[in-house]
Amino acid sequence: MKAQVEQVKMCIGGEWVNREQKIDVYNPQNNELIASVPSASKEDMINTIEEAKKGVDIAAELPVHKRISILNRAASLLSERKQEFAETIAKEGSKTITEASGEVNRAIETLQISAEEARRIKGETISFDQRPGSENRVGYYYRFPIGLIAAITPFNDPLNLVAHKVGPAVASGNALIVKPASTTPLSALKLAALMEEAGLPKKVLSVITGRGSEIGDLLIEHEDIRMISFTGGVETGQEITAKSGVKKLGMELGSNSPSIILDDADVDQAVESTVSGSYAAAGQNCIGVQRIYIAENLYEDFKTKFVERTKQYVTGDKMSSDTDMGPLITESEAIRVENWVNDAVDHGAALLCGGKRHGAYYDPTVLEQLPDNCILASEEVFGPVVILYSVADLDEAITKSNNVDFGLQAGIFTKNLERAFEAIHKLKVGGVMVNDSSDYRIDAMPFGGVKNSGLGREGIQFAIHEMTDPKVVCFNLP
Repeated sequence: MKAQVEQVKMCIGGEWVNREQKIDVYNPQNNELIASVPSASKEDMINTIEEAKKGVDIAAELPVHKRISILNRAASLLSERKQEFAETIAKEGSKTITEASGEVNRAIETLQISAEEARRIKGETISFDQRPGSENRVGYYYRFPIGLIAAITPFNDPLNLVAHKVGPAVASGNALIVKPASTTPLSALKLAALMEEAGLPKKVLSVITGRGSEIGDLLIEHEDIRMISFTGGVETGQEITAKSGVKKLGMELGSNSPSIILDDADVDQAVESTVSGSYAAAGQNCIGVQRIYIAENLYEDFKTKFVERTKQYVTGDKMSSDTDMGPLITESEAIRVENWVNDAVDHGAALLCGGKRHGAYYDPTVLEQLPDNCILASEEVFGPVVILYSVADLDEAITKSNNVDFGLQAGIFTKNLERAFEAIHKLKVGGVMVNDSSDYRIDAMPFGGVKNSGLGREGIQFAIHEMTDPKVVCFNLP
């Protein structure tokens, strides 16, 4: 069977190469082997960096109009092949075909916005004569590409989160090495081939597949890497920070996202929004809803409707448009979630629905009365599990929302502007969604968090700012 599986090559400096050592890619729904990719060696990584160093000058010399043309062409090609890419996302990952189609649409938009932002990279004049004795000086600053960027991407958005690094890097004139998640490398490789077809010169973009334990340290520690853009877990982010040395870091890490339901909220709207925000991508979403704080006089009504709506969620075949939720990325991840929920129940939490595992599938799950000493209370579950809490007022909801080491996004449902603005100012997060759950995001907005949720911001304009540096120019006129 293995001999019949597609052997997908990796891209080193624009050259597509194979290797004897392989990483197998499985469909988590049924554990079917769908492809194999090269397992890169340390020598491969060294060669990739050397080729990418040549790409630094090529990328920087690309005129802005060519960057724009390449990115727009890539967006157009991706639009033409939407179904093909959606099927790849759905097969190698956890998303349903409906969710995968939505991800392709977002990736198209990400590339289009990158093209638009390429023309907006600019500086401004500086009034040097603000200092006495500098009356004859004039000047300005402009932004220039930092050089070689390493992008380490996760499994949960295997196309769009790669595009969120590739698009801004190309727009700002940088070279890029992408190391995709070993469980979902196919979407990144397909995007690299598409960028090449769109006209991106060789050596500007490499996608290297391999095990982090083998090639990861080489990539993050190498002195020619000028920035690391990482999306993933907190522990890995902390390891990268400790090892990287003096270079820029962009870190989009985990969360334990709260949503607050005040007593004047539209309960039906809040239920629909938070259920969707809890179980999209099987809960494997860094801004997915994990904790919901509900005004005590609404608690029973909200709980009843939330559980009822959760029970309506259809799990099953990812390729069916009737399916709401697919499996977790691996059976071992589903077992971890199962263990966390069982631990919570053992400590006294009440299981309202779900709580059952079927291979890599884990039923949408709702808990209440969760003790504070459970791992679910403070850590990111990254699975389809939600905890409901009753709170006396907004102050209690805000205090409890902030009482974790994460701070990516939060949601609040209310018709009262004064209370909404109080939450906006007091919630220690990178984004507050009013009358939306914490998982709302558009690709143009600044995206990132505080505390253990990361460093810096993504979103094309803001990623470009991270991927460029200002250079000051001053003329001393006679």
